[in-house]
Formats: sequence, C-alpha cells, structure tokens
Amino acid sequence: MNSEELQGGVNVVVRTGDTVHRPVGPWTPNVHALLRHLRALGFTGAPAVHGLDAEGREVLEFVPGEVCTLPLAGAASGAAALASAAALLRRYHDASSSFVAAHLHGWQLPSRAPAEVVCHGDFAPYNVVLEGERAVAIIDFDTAHPAPRTWDLAYALYRWAPLLHPDNPECLGTFEVQAARAADFCDAYGLPVERRAELPALIVERLGVLAQFIEGRAAHGDIAFQRHLAAGHPALYRRDAEHLTSRLDRLRAALLR
Repeated sequence: MNSEELQGGVNVVVRTGDTVHRPVGPWTPNVHALLRHLRALGFTGAPAVHGLDAEGREVLEFVPGEVCTLPLAGAASGAAALASAAALLRRYHDASSSFVAAHLHGWQLPSRAPAEVVCHGDFAPYNVVLEGERAVAIIDFDTAHPAPRTWDLAYALYRWAPLLHPDNPECLGTFEVQAARAADFCDAYGLPVERRAELPALIVERLGVLAQFIEGRAAHGDIAFQRHLAAGHPALYRRDAEHLTSRLDRLRAALLR
C-alpha cells in the first residue's frame, strides 16, 4: 500500500490508506486513552486509535476532509466554519470533562487549575477538518492537557477570529471584525457571559506561554521548534500579544455585547 507524507505540523506524519502514522511521546498513552474515552461516549469528532505500528509510531484513523491552512481563506474563513468549529470544541470539552479527574498528569503540557476539561491545546484551523463549510473533526492531540475551558478558548479565539497585529501576514479584517468574530465564536460555543470577561487577558497570557514553550523546546535541541524559532514565531506571538494588550477593553466589550 502506498504511503504519503502529509504536510504541516511539527511532526513527520505519513498516511497509509485509511490510517495515519505519527511519532509518539511520553504523553501518547494519555492521548490514546482520551481518544478511546471520546469514542466510548459517542464523540466521533476525533480520530479512532489503532495502536502502534512496527516502527513504534502511533496509528490513527485518517479523517477525510479539508484541513485549513493559514491565513484563513475560502470556506475556513466563513461564518459557518467559525460557528461549527466553536460547537465542535464545546462538544469535545463536554465529552472530555468526565476523563480529566483521573488523568491530571503525564501530558506534554502542564495541567492548569481548575482542571475542568482536557484542553486540546492547539485548537486552530490547521487542526480542524472541514467537510464543506462545516467543522467535523479535531486532529493532533499532542498538546492536550487538563485546564479550564477558557484556556483552550483563549487560543481558539486568537486563531479563529483571528486576533492579530495588522502586519501579521495571517491577519483577517480590522480589529472590529476580529472582535465580532471572537464574540460569534463564544456565542456558538455557548460560553456564559460571566466567563467571557477573563478571555482577553488569557489570550495575552497564552501567547506568552506559547512563545516560551517554543524557545524552551528549541533550547533543548528540538529541531522542529528550532525551525519555528528561526522563522521568528515567538516574536510574532509577542507582537500580537502587545497589540491586543492595548485593546483589552475593546475586546472585552465586544465579547460581553
């Protein structure tokens, strides 16, 4: 059977027929247990687990559809994709909430209190599969970890609104357009109004944590993250965070509309 190397991400991922073969890490047993838990609850918006191959790589179900690239364009930039992605994240969070208490440790990223759900950790368009204009599945759970719902939502808003500096090549629309999309995402997720006020500051914190994570992994010799560092990603995240910091009140007002 022919194999095809899939593009994107930090790992070498190979598709063989209806399966995907990916490198594993110390966190992989937790991820596989999570994915099996989701299937047992009837959540089909994540790949099924097929164990390990002869080379020790994980084997997951290949999810057909379109995985979006950045900058957002076409169907991925539309209102239907935005709303369905938010609803998908909500269903995933709800399904993971019954898993988190018994699995607080052993993830790639540290847990954060209160551990309400297992956050995906990288809920961005490039990790969401679209079927037409509708988001149908989440992929790449390597950065999953227990944390509050809003920690995952903070990064999701950054990527899906997206809340970026105007000079960021992935920018979409004015700040007002971005803020309105962020509010639409919260609406489709069903986030209570009383929890929205914390999101703007959390987005800034999340970007700082991401920049430090990349720098730390690069310093420890991770070649993929050294490429991210060389491409200037941490600096880009910090500039986006600085841009957002000066607009926290405006974003908060939009989310509380």
